[in-house]
Amino acid sequence: MTRKSFTKNMRGDIMVIQMEPSRLLICELNQHQVVYLREKHGKREMPIVIGLSEAMAIDRRMRRLPSKRPLTHDLMLAVIEQLGGNAIRVDIDRVEEMTFYAKLTLEQDGKMNVIDARPSDAIALALTPPVPLPIFVSEDVLSKSITLDIPK
Repeated sequence: MTRKSFTKNMRGDIMVIQMEPSRLLICELNQHQVVYLREKHGKREMPIVIGLSEAMAIDRRMRRLPSKRPLTHDLMLAVIEQLGGNAIRVDIDRVEEMTFYAKLTLEQDGKMNVIDARPSDAIALALTPPVPLPIFVSEDVLSKSITLDIPK
């Protein structure tokens, strides 16, 4: 039996697939770090080219390495929580010319707020303890990203 790995976006009009980071390629000699997201209950995988500092932050999260001081994504989550909000989910909802676009959904006092974010920052935040946020990708973005020519 296959588990359901898709749902609707926050507006309820686009099918999205739940994904999770599966691997990360870091090469300090060039600008092309790649984070791969894989379907949570499937086999498809998509690459996203990100910057080196974002890759290092995601790497720390994926390997569950503690830091002595709060990192940027720890600070972001602390600010959200101190202002009475909760981070709910990440949606990667668009790709244009190899540039991905994401949204971070926050809840505060029963109101949902959707904020534009870079996918790399949103993924790093999604992996920030204590509870990982679900990451969703639209079916359209997933289909397009599988065919992208990612630099090696």
